[in-house]
Amino acid sequence: MSHPKVPEKVLFFLAVTEAEKDLFEKIYNDHFKELGMVVIKSDTYDFSYYTDYYEEEMGKPLWKTFYFFERLMGPEYLIDLKHLCYHVEKLYSDSQNRRRVNIDPGYLNTAKVVLATFKDYAHRIYIGKSVFAEVTLIYKDGAFRALPWTYSDYKDQKHLEYFQKAREYYKSQRRKLRVNAD
Repeated sequence: MSHPKVPEKVLFFLAVTEAEKDLFEKIYNDHFKELGMVVIKSDTYDFSYYTDYYEEEMGKPLWKTFYFFERLMGPEYLIDLKHLCYHVEKLYSDSQNRRRVNIDPGYLNTAKVVLATFKDYAHRIYIGKSVFAEVTLIYKDGAFRALPWTYSDYKDQKHLEYFQKAREYYKSQRRKLRVNAD
């Protein structure tokens, strides 16, 4: 029989899509310091190569970057982080209420990458306060693997390498937490 237990802390990241390069870097300190310093930052890439989903609202070209943060926290923080991201998106919208930045929060542990959204769908689980979560990558046979619903840019090998690097960082931080707890 299983028993209730506190889940291990996880490594949070933000997938940031922006109409203006480096807008997030200007707003990070005002809103996301609780996550700690950025420890891994992906290359910024042309998101329009993968989809035109945000173009009507945000224009073109759109730039996307993954930011991974130093502080390990409980996975339940994903709910509050999704609401914080929503608040920041609204705060930095233009005069016609069009977003200039889209901030998608998620986390990883050794087994998976999880994303948060306000949109329900068959493969998403409600986790509270209007937030749904989806496992978008699983770790199997030594690498992160895509699932049928995984977004195309998350499947790209160059981006998977950042998630692998973040997983290694996460494992090292977990070891430090265990040593310090003893």
